[in-house]
Formats: sequence, C-alpha cells, structure tokens
Amino acid sequence: MSNCREPRRGLEWKDTDANAYQQNAGAFRRGITTDEAMEYYSQYCHQYEEVLRPGRYNGPRIAADAVARYYPRDREQKKIIDIAARTGFVAENLKARGFKHVDALEPSTSMLARAKEKGLYETLFGNMLTGDPLPIETDTYDCAVVCGGFGEGHIPCSGLTELLRITKPGGVICNVMREEYLVNVEEYNECLEPLMNSLEKAGKWTLVSLDVVPNYFIDLPGIVYMYKVN
Repeated sequence: MSNCREPRRGLEWKDTDANAYQQNAGAFRRGITTDEAMEYYSQYCHQYEEVLRPGRYNGPRIAADAVARYYPRDREQKKIIDIAARTGFVAENLKARGFKHVDALEPSTSMLARAKEKGLYETLFGNMLTGDPLPIETDTYDCAVVCGGFGEGHIPCSGLTELLRITKPGGVICNVMREEYLVNVEEYNECLEPLMNSLEKAGKWTLVSLDVVPNYFIDLPGIVYMYKVN
C-alpha cells in the first residue's frame, strides 16, 4: 500500500500508518467470518500492540474518556466489563482514570493470554458477544464498554441484548466504533442503529450521548454511543 490512499479529505498517510491500516484491515475484510477473524487475531496478536499503538489507534482513550465523563466520582466503586478487550488497551486507560474493577470479555485466546499477563482484569471471559447467554449473571456491571468490537465478522447486532442483560439498571453501555462501519458493514447498515432506536422506544435504554469523534484510527472518525440502561 502506498503512502497516499484514495482520500475522503485529501490527506496523506505515512507509510507506517498505511501499513498499519492494511494489517488491521485483515481482521475486518468484507465477508470474513467470526472464526476467520479469530484465527487472524491469533496470528496478529504479536504485532497488535505496535500496529494499534496510542496516537494511531485512539479508540481506547476515547472510550475511557467517555466513561470517565459519565462517572466523575466514585470510579473506584464501579464494576466495568471491557467487551472485545483484546490485549487490554481500554483497561489500561480506565485504570489510569481511577477505575479499579474491570473484567474482560475476549474470544481470541491469544489476545486474552496477553491481557492476562498484564494483570489488568479481575475476571477474564473467553467468549464472543452474540445474542447467546454469556456465563455472567444478570445486572452485574455498572458499565459495559465496547471499543473496536463492532465490524465485519465481529459482534452481531444481537449482542446488544446481552449487553442490556448484564448491565445494571441505571448503568451505562458505551460503544465506540469506526463511523464508516455503519455503512460499510451490511448487517449494521440494515440493523444496528434501527435496533438501537427500537430498544429505546421499547424502554430498554435511553440515549445519553452520540458523538462523532476525529482521529479514532489514524485520521478516520469514530462514533461514540452512550446509553443508560432502564
């Protein structure tokens, strides 16, 4: 990949950023299955932390900032689950902001092993978020945060129902994802925001904020959804 992509805003990427984009894109290529994505992560985990280093991939900081804004006090008392935790970038940012009790949900065994080495999490679950029941009690968490977990071959729309189940009433669900996936991922284009809206109309949760943020990944924008569970 050259140092100049087909730009939406006329910007150029350095070779290192272009290569990082290409490497990460392998986990989100069109038509990829969940099993194929997990296999890709098992090979990718050794390069993951350099490819998605802070400054290039800012999603974890954006997610932690959003959660910290919602909980300006008593952060050490909140119980959080980091969905699609990978190697623990979100937890590192949460811990830096004073959150103490963080669990991980991550289906890639290689990624989960690296996260475990860091000692960031109290409990680690080696599961994929889908509509199927997780081995987690109902109303367990004050906050469920998903950063980079929604994409081609990743979390299906049905995963929202499990997020609602495991999050306490009055708790929040924070989803941070690449904005373009709302259009580029067929399932999300047809389902994700309509499902979010229908869950709100059904009284399951209430939208707290919806923000488009710059430089989520390199210069690509992200979107941050924050919902309060009813």
